[in-house]
Amino acid sequence: MDYIIIGLLSLSLVINLLLLIKQAKNNSRDRIISELKLNLKDNNLYLIDSINRRIAESEQKQLKELLSNKLETVERLERSSKILTESLNDNFTALNDLVYRNLDKINMRVEERLNEGFEKTNKTFVSILERLSRIDEAQKKIDSLSTNIVSLQDVLTDKKSRGIFGEVQLNHILSVVFGEKNDKVYEIQKKLGNSMIADAVLHIPDPVGMVCIDSKFPLENYRRMIDPNIPDVERKQYIRDFKANVKTHINDISSKYIIQGQTADHAIMFIPAEAIFAEINAYHPDLLDYAGEKRVWITSPTTLMSVLSTVQVVLRNMEREKYAGIIHEELNKLGKEFKLYKERWESLAKNIKRVSEDVDKINITSNKIERKFDRISRVEMGSGPENEEIEYSEI
Repeated sequence: MDYIIIGLLSLSLVINLLLLIKQAKNNSRDRIISELKLNLKDNNLYLIDSINRRIAESEQKQLKELLSNKLETVERLERSSKILTESLNDNFTALNDLVYRNLDKINMRVEERLNEGFEKTNKTFVSILERLSRIDEAQKKIDSLSTNIVSLQDVLTDKKSRGIFGEVQLNHILSVVFGEKNDKVYEIQKKLGNSMIADAVLHIPDPVGMVCIDSKFPLENYRRMIDPNIPDVERKQYIRDFKANVKTHINDISSKYIIQGQTADHAIMFIPAEAIFAEINAYHPDLLDYAGEKRVWITSPTTLMSVLSTVQVVLRNMEREKYAGIIHEELNKLGKEFKLYKERWESLAKNIKRVSEDVDKINITSNKIERKFDRISRVEMGSGPENEEIEYSEI
């Protein structure tokens, strides 16, 4: 814009010069030059003033534009700040809501976990109480059992009571294996031909025969023998007494319950204490040899149970063999009956086949008669070579 103003001023100056030259043709050279200087000075002054005014106007305009731009920038900043503040408020609100929701979920989960933990703890506590009550009951039973054991020891101090205890245990084992009151297999308190009464007898088929069982309980010398507080000299004496006591029982059973022609050639000595039986088998093999010589089997509750189970299996096998001949005979009879059934079935099959053939022939004749009646109904009888004779002999 400044360049345009300068150009206009220069053009005006040239025009004035031309006019002055045209007007001053008849004037003198000095006057023309002086006026020209004056005009140039005025034009220069005017040009300088114009330039200064334009510069001032331009600076004012730029200042106004700068102020305007600053205001717009401030307004944009204010709008951006407002938008940012609103966005931050919205984000903070959403974040706050999210935090509250997550806190509620966490609170609910914590409550659930606490409730589950409380229920489990409650169940565990109840279970502990139940187990404590069971332990108390078991303790009471143990106390009662201890009392019973003490009373049982008191009972077993008496020889007669020990004998009754052994008989009761023997009867229980027999009833468990063979059932109660199974007189075909065993009997309790069986009276023998020599007027002796056996605690129990087993009825085993020949060639074994009737086996007697007698209960013996050599407890006194055994207790003395295993007492750790006695000296070794006394212990040796008690061991000798214990072995003599066992041999006496073996001799009694061999002499009283092995009867020629009535019982088997051996008998069973039942000891109702596993500890005594284990002591004899572990440390006194000479007693076992002596019992073998006297044909007496020494058993405990466990070994007697095994022996009786073996006897039960043998009896069952013998029963099967007993009825095997009967079953074989019945099978032979059944085979004969089946053979007769087969012959009769073959005869019936032949008759059925013959009847079936007769039915086929009757069916053929019936078809011929039907066709004949059909032609008669259509008045075709004798009308052509198609006429057929009915073979009544086939019926």
